[in-house]
Amino acid sequence: MNEPADQPDDTLRPHSYDGIQEYDKRLPNWWLFTLYGAILFWIGYWTYYEWLRVAPEGPQRLELALTRIEAEKLAANATLRLDDKSLWAMSRNAVFVDAGRQIFSANCVACHLQSLRGKGESPAAIGPDLTDQVWIHGGQPTDVYRTVTQGVPDKGMPTWGPVLGPKRITEAVAYVMSHHQEGEPVVDAAKAAGGK
Repeated sequence: MNEPADQPDDTLRPHSYDGIQEYDKRLPNWWLFTLYGAILFWIGYWTYYEWLRVAPEGPQRLELALTRIEAEKLAANATLRLDDKSLWAMSRNAVFVDAGRQIFSANCVACHLQSLRGKGESPAAIGPDLTDQVWIHGGQPTDVYRTVTQGVPDKGMPTWGPVLGPKRITEAVAYVMSHHQEGEPVVDAAKAAGGK
């Protein structure tokens, strides 16, 4: 075996373990950068997760992931079949409801107001109250979907089908139906007005 040539600056450390001595040299820069980088990463990680608690904790992350997976599954099924059961399920999914809230805010607030109460809150509003159990064109999710898609030109509601498309209409309907419970009584507006 070749022994390394002694260089003038290769000083040995004074201690010896099992007859082994080590050189007194500085650590390589790549090793020091790796060490300091790991320390900085640890400080940032600890600050983000433990000190500031900005990131969601384990159960919250799991719940968010499951909600997203369920939303993707519901969206895939919605393209195949659109029925009351799937629309009710979408109205209970936070991803759909949040997307629907944005669509509603951008397109429907002018007539139905931000609270969805429409004429129930302000007589100056154009659209009817979407939070009560009285429905003009049917209160099942598929009825609401049809009403939004086809519109009601006689009452001033535009046809949103070509403008928004099926996915965005589904999300908006999910948002509206999130303010209702599945199985609650649906009152026909014509019968409600006739009974007064």
